[in-house]
Amino acid sequence: MEIFRPSPRQADLLIVNGTLTWKMAPQLKRIYDQMAEPKYVIAMGSCAISGGLFRNSYAVVPGVNKIIPVDVYISGMPPRPEALLYGIQMLHKKIKKQKNFAKRKAA
Repeated sequence: MEIFRPSPRQADLLIVNGTLTWKMAPQLKRIYDQMAEPKYVIAMGSCAISGGLFRNSYAVVPGVNKIIPVDVYISGMPPRPEALLYGIQMLHKKIKKQKNFAKRKAA
């Protein structure tokens, strides 16, 4: 029997949704750094991708990619459920193309 403990150290996918402010940016970076390798990031919605409606504000980060590297972008405000599923499928294709995954599968 195992105790379920949700923590960044056990996650490999981070989905960022919504507006990111400069005040929250260090915490997001810390969570990303605590994740185990390999780690993947999905930016979901125009607020996370480019700051959205609030991009001209001094307190809003103009895109999550300024703080952490993003693997898949899902557009929309808010994005549709089909778009999220499509983004996850794109991430699966990206993972399959990586060399490390192919070596693990062959072994």
